[in-house]
Amino acid sequence: MSYADLPQVPSFDVTSGSLKDGDALSPAQTSKRFGVTGGKDESPQLGWSGAPEGTKGYVVTVFDPDAPRAGGYWHWAVVNIPATTNSLPAGAGVPGGAHLPAGAVQLKNDAGFPGYLGAAPPPGHGPHRYIVAVHAVDVDELGLDAGASTEALVRTLASHTLARAVITGHFERR
Repeated sequence: MSYADLPQVPSFDVTSGSLKDGDALSPAQTSKRFGVTGGKDESPQLGWSGAPEGTKGYVVTVFDPDAPRAGGYWHWAVVNIPATTNSLPAGAGVPGGAHLPAGAVQLKNDAGFPGYLGAAPPPGHGPHRYIVAVHAVDVDELGLDAGASTEALVRTLASHTLARAVITGHFERR
């Protein structure tokens, strides 16, 4: 399953001090773990507003649909973000989630650990898109724990998402 499997829903507003929609990712959002020069594996700062009535929580994801594997590549997924939260600081995706609101849970990314993994497309593979999304959901908790798969997340989001706010950045290694 991939991000494309999610249903179309209304939008709301998301901004970032780390990323402007349509621009290249800054080195901070690229992957030191995977050898990108200057990479820091720092999740972007996000702020959002205008979610629809009935929103009981949020999910934040970062997804690369251009990865050379079936279903794309999940760089970050945080569930059970309280409805009273309207922002995350840069670096909130550190393993252990010390900068996340109480109750929020990071799922394993496609590198196999719960936390943010920066962009690191294969050299020469061309530009990749990184879809940073805030999903407004109709439940306080999605019933997923840190061991849940991204496939389980996509299935769950398909039936609980009220609206979605998106910023897309890009990155390429030559």
